Amino acid sequence: MTYHNLSLHTDKYQINMMYAHWKNGTHNEKRVYNAFFRKNPFGNGFAVFAGLERIVHYLQNLKFEEEDIEYLQQQEEHYDPAFLEELRNFSFTGNLYAVKEGTVVFPNEPIIRVEARAFEAHLIETAILNFMNYQTLIATKAARIKQVAGDDLLFEFGTRRAQEADAAIWGARAAYIAGFHATSNLRAGKLFGIPTVGTHSHAWVQDHDTEEEAFEKFVSVFPNNAILLVDTYDTLRSGVPNAIKVAHKAKKEGKQVKGIRLDSGDLAYLSKQARKMLDEHGLQDVKISASNDLDEQVIMHVKLQGGKIDAWGIGTKLITASEDPALGGVYKLVAKEKNGTFQPVIKISEDPNKITTPGVLTFYRILDKTTGKSHGDYIAMVDETVPKEELKMFDPVHTYKQKIVKNFEAVEMLQPIFINGKLVYELPTIEEIRKYHQESLSQIWEETLRLLNPQEYYVDLSENVWKTKMNLIQKYRKETNDLE
Repeated sequence: MTYHNLSLHTDKYQINMMYAHWKNGTHNEKRVYNAFFRKNPFGNGFAVFAGLERIVHYLQNLKFEEEDIEYLQQQEEHYDPAFLEELRNFSFTGNLYAVKEGTVVFPNEPIIRVEARAFEAHLIETAILNFMNYQTLIATKAARIKQVAGDDLLFEFGTRRAQEADAAIWGARAAYIAGFHATSNLRAGKLFGIPTVGTHSHAWVQDHDTEEEAFEKFVSVFPNNAILLVDTYDTLRSGVPNAIKVAHKAKKEGKQVKGIRLDSGDLAYLSKQARKMLDEHGLQDVKISASNDLDEQVIMHVKLQGGKIDAWGIGTKLITASEDPALGGVYKLVAKEKNGTFQPVIKISEDPNKITTPGVLTFYRILDKTTGKSHGDYIAMVDETVPKEELKMFDPVHTYKQKIVKNFEAVEMLQPIFINGKLVYELPTIEEIRKYHQESLSQIWEETLRLLNPQEYYVDLSENVWKTKMNLIQKYRKETNDLE
């Protein structure tokens, strides 16, 4: 895939902050930022991280072209020519750590950590959040749908309703990571190696004198791969009977109708009736697929009502994440360089949920060695040593809620991706990401994964991190009180 330079895929205030740092001589000082989200989307109990591959290629190709410099020269800020010259020589030289794509993640965890010059750390914020937020949102939605669909086939059909071309292909990739089996988008198939699938349109049926003729001609073109759309006129009185006729004729000619597709009406009722009709005519091997504004709720209820659907084509509600169209991930400063070391910094808010966790952080998944399931995640400073025999975990808000964990494995979740601007991480194949995602899911208790009223997953702080946070809160409260 050809990746384009996206240096101006940023908010203007990022350039302005770069300029302010440059004017004040602090642009080369190191800063640490964490990217995280504050709440799970869709009322879900978890999220699925995606977007790392695009972040990697963004940073690898990040530079200011001459036309970018010329555009910035035209801005009302009248940037100093020496600043623009600094941009001409720009490249990412920092460190970036991230969880693997496909990882099941939770609110307030540092799923990406950036250590870089202030000059660089500001520029990349917008793009990193753009890629992480969208792809994580779609992967999470796809994982919810996969839970309900079980072993049924899932096809991503969202391109027509996606928010432009990039959303279509990267959304298809995110869905595939989370367990979908194919996409209708050929470009996504070509770029990422995702299997592709397609049937035919209502227009194909309308373009022929009869529905039966339309089906026959389609099967003649695709003798072993035809899926017939049966709802153009009347599903049960026309579409399915004509599909049965054509399927029998095809069998006599050594061909095979692969399936039928329902695209409207009561999918539970229609699929049960269609299955009965197909089976009565000896066509048990003809599968039933369905489309039409589907999501996990519709699929769940069709299944509860005994629907006989083998494959689901999911479009609008997946690719647009219609109930919750933004993840809300943020990128916050957590440490700054001072006298050659990183000093923790904090953002305090009237909203307790917006108070940041300071310090150069990593986090661990605490896995029970007997069950393989996670006790929760444990946020610690990067230079902390996690106890090996016995670990105290406590709720960072309700600190009286504590437990002692034994016989566990602490797995560090952040992986080095770039060190000193050099890519040190080998990007996995999309099939490897899909497999890893299933492994990550298997570590989480079903109570957390359920769609409705999920059990909260524990994300705890080490005592060192918790004390650092409390001390900084008290420090700034005292300074504020002293001003009154």
